[in-house]
Amino acid sequence: MTTFESLGLSEELLRAVTELGYINPTPIQEQAVPVLLSGTKDFIGLAQTGTGKTAAFGLPLLQLIQADQRYPQALVICPTRELCLQIVKELELFKKYQPAMHVVAVYGGSSISMQIRDLRRGVQIVVATPGRLIDLIERKAINLEQIKYVVLDEADEMLNMGFQEDIEAILKNTPERDSTWLFSATMPPAIRQVSKRYMDNPAEVTVGKVNAANKSIDHQYFITQAMHRYETLKRLIDFNPGMYGIIFTRTKLDAQDIAEKLTREGYDIEALHGDLSQEQRTKVMNKFRDKTLQLLIATDVAARGIDVSGITHVINYELPDDVEVYTHRSGRTGRAGKTGICMSIIHQRESFRLKQIERIIQVPMHKLEIPNGKDVCRKQFNHFMDRLLATDISHGDYETYLPLLIEKFADVSKEDVLKMVAAQEFDRFLKYYENSEDLNIRSRDPRDRREGISVDRRRGEDGGAPRERKQFGGSGNYTRLFVNLGTKDGFFKASFLQFILDLSDLRKDALGRIDMKEMNSWVEVDPKAADQMIRSIDGKNFHGRKIRMNPADSAPPRRK
Repeated sequence: MTTFESLGLSEELLRAVTELGYINPTPIQEQAVPVLLSGTKDFIGLAQTGTGKTAAFGLPLLQLIQADQRYPQALVICPTRELCLQIVKELELFKKYQPAMHVVAVYGGSSISMQIRDLRRGVQIVVATPGRLIDLIERKAINLEQIKYVVLDEADEMLNMGFQEDIEAILKNTPERDSTWLFSATMPPAIRQVSKRYMDNPAEVTVGKVNAANKSIDHQYFITQAMHRYETLKRLIDFNPGMYGIIFTRTKLDAQDIAEKLTREGYDIEALHGDLSQEQRTKVMNKFRDKTLQLLIATDVAARGIDVSGITHVINYELPDDVEVYTHRSGRTGRAGKTGICMSIIHQRESFRLKQIERIIQVPMHKLEIPNGKDVCRKQFNHFMDRLLATDISHGDYETYLPLLIEKFADVSKEDVLKMVAAQEFDRFLKYYENSEDLNIRSRDPRDRREGISVDRRRGEDGGAPRERKQFGGSGNYTRLFVNLGTKDGFFKASFLQFILDLSDLRKDALGRIDMKEMNSWVEVDPKAADQMIRSIDGKNFHGRKIRMNPADSAPPRRK
């Protein structure tokens, strides 16, 4: 078995990783480190999040850089503040025996003047988010002309967030770099284009298969009617006491709405979405990392770069449109050799999408029954009893109170005491589930049963009258809107959907089809919501360009 000693690392780095408990490198570390230590080879590393990519590029950087030269020699670009800080934290651990080596994080939402001050003190490695780095370049607060190594970490996420222009501008500002190292979980066409334009015959290493899901994750799905999504979510949480997880929604409105409902019902949960300030976001994330919060509910954009260890469950409140997004979501659990569970709540018309996801991630998805009320209560009781039996009574002065307790309960049987304890803990819980309904969708016709999914193409979702098919831009069921944003702006359909929903504060069910082209897109929207969407989006700025949105059948305004 390969060890870190065999990778060619320096004595100082080996000493640091040994003290951290690292013995054998992960597959991406084993294949990447020897190549990167050459220092002159462009490199593409494809591996899922949580496979040790930071060490794969961080250890070679710390060995290649000249510690006695106090100017930026390496640049690590990543999508979010959280990932930026995480990378710096790991590099600080690796450079324990290299005191002359300095690493600085620069990111938005924090004082730029303090970051400029840190840069002026002298630094060899800069870890940055794209937007803040562009800001520093424009202020002439950082000189990238002597950068030798550029690392693009989570490259697919950065492009999916619309950072392609920023990344290309940064690469143009590092003309003297010896090599570019690109790490990504997936390889969409936009990443391939960047590699062709800015990399020279890169060595490429793939750990697992591109888009493939982590094999240590159990992928489960539960079929219910759309109106029962929230009840299904609540039941899945209750059936898994001790869950420490992230719930993903399409829009910030859904995230906030569900968080408020669950909070009112006594759950430890908070929402993470685009309306939070950086200070509020940091507060929420600290509470989640400290496990003060049991659950975090987030949109995909808000959750970019989150890296929290020990997450047991990921729940898709709705399936994402893109398989890449599903891979990123599920990859939050089952990390560092641990197992995890990814649950998806779907309705029966989404069966074809399950097949698409299953085919691409190359991992089977298991259909499970939504637990009934009695099953949930039984699971909660067992969990409570296990916690009760495991209670540590060795540190309190309980002996002092024991005679009083014995006297107080002298006429109460052991069975009655247990019932009282259960009633105190579960009275409200039992009443809630006492007459709970079955949330599963049952097949009405055995001929229509396919792997447990009821599909009747002649009927509606609930097996009733046939639904009227909504035509794209022609039937009057939807108003068709034009918007001057497209795939060239770095959007995938899922990220574009969330972008317009977040700006307009509309729900997903207000939208129909989205037709995306390179420069423009057309969006179907409920006629009652069309004016709200236009007011919210038309005239806004996107990367310095004014967004134009108007009804597709009206002439666009003339530019002056």
